[in-house]
Amino acid sequence: MTALLDTLRQIVGAANVLTHDDPQADLGAWEQDWRKRTRGKALAVVRPGSTEQVAAVVKACAAAKVTLVPQGGNTGLVVGSIPDNTGSQVVLSLQRMSAVRKVDPGNLTITVEAGCVLQNLQTAADNAGFLFPLSLGAEGSCTIGGNLATNAGGTQVVRYGNARELCLGLEVVTAQGEIWEGLSGLRKDNTGYDLRDLFVGSEGTLGIITAATMKLYPKPAAQLTAWAAVPSLEDAVTLLGLAHQQLGAGLTGFEVMAQFALSLVDKHYPQLRTPLWKDTPWCVLLENSDSESEDHARSRFEQLLESALEQGVVTDAVVAENLTQAHNLWHIRESITLAQAEEGLNIKHDISIPVSRIPEFVRHTDAALSAAIPGVRFVNFGHLGDGNLHYNIQAPAEGDAKVFLREQEENVNTIVYDAVQAFDGSISAEHGVGELKRHKLLKHKSPVALGMMRAIKGALDPQNILNPGRVLEV
Repeated sequence: MTALLDTLRQIVGAANVLTHDDPQADLGAWEQDWRKRTRGKALAVVRPGSTEQVAAVVKACAAAKVTLVPQGGNTGLVVGSIPDNTGSQVVLSLQRMSAVRKVDPGNLTITVEAGCVLQNLQTAADNAGFLFPLSLGAEGSCTIGGNLATNAGGTQVVRYGNARELCLGLEVVTAQGEIWEGLSGLRKDNTGYDLRDLFVGSEGTLGIITAATMKLYPKPAAQLTAWAAVPSLEDAVTLLGLAHQQLGAGLTGFEVMAQFALSLVDKHYPQLRTPLWKDTPWCVLLENSDSESEDHARSRFEQLLESALEQGVVTDAVVAENLTQAHNLWHIRESITLAQAEEGLNIKHDISIPVSRIPEFVRHTDAALSAAIPGVRFVNFGHLGDGNLHYNIQAPAEGDAKVFLREQEENVNTIVYDAVQAFDGSISAEHGVGELKRHKLLKHKSPVALGMMRAIKGALDPQNILNPGRVLEV
């Protein structure tokens, strides 16, 4: 491997090839997964500074038959962006490739390199007078390349769609080290197979995304946020329907949070002052973006909430009076994951169910898990507007969380995923498959679909050098 490492140093510079042989290099940030459940060992971490360097690195590794693990901000939750424990894989970090290449106001697009942090992309769009709507809890550290590789969702999918819907073009380095230049930014191009959509969501197994052209939107004239108490999940679904009817495209966010999930925020972050949660089993966070004015937005929002109160689907509500209050409400929602971590080890599920069937799914699965594991606790929350539920499981309050995780994780996952399949859902809505859920696809993905996926993988990466062992059993 010495010859390969020497070649890599020639390509990207010695300072950008990190190995364990260097006593000054700490590879932990690239080898440890975000949830700190798994740690691998890399042959080297290589940090290219250009697409041409990425291509040269891939060619060198392919010639040496060394596999690569593409990595952005390493914020993934399914163990899809760290090396295995063999010490034989190269981690290809795109973090140095962080430039905003171009803003095209007339085409409503922005072109950025894969290592551009999502929050920096949002800021660049804002400085240019536009909105880039992809928003999620890790936006201060995740990168657009990783967002596209996992087809990330976030809180505004109900209006703007997942990362795939926001992407108009890609630049990709293939497994052979060739560069596909597909950054045109066209909204219509029917000249064959849609290669862009093939690479989005492929988790670095088909090619390495090095840059992307993303959609921009006009900034709304007003953006209002409300926090509503609802008596049941059925009422939350009814409220969602009312919001669609009365707000139309103005509905940009619709989050649901169970009482226990909010109790953890209140317990571990009491300074956030979570509203309304003590007297209701569920709360909903709504966002209304209006193209006319704040008065118009507030009038429509108040009409919606008055109608919901009259119908009994909302028992109480708070409308943020200013941007600070709105940010505080969203901060509470985003703190659920952190509060759950403070409470102890847990089992996470990122699932999607047809919206109309979510209440029935939750009742059915809560009952099945409670019967199998007495005292188990449910941390349910998520993006009800697009059917994406984070159905998370906390150990019984009096139990040993480490023992619970070790002895019950497979049982819990089987119960949850079997229920997801019974309710016509998906076991991964926005986090991807990675290594964590790879073996589950054999049961929960059709053999025909898996066969087509393997054929695509084999055609584009015949040596299986790009992120092997992720997504597919090859």
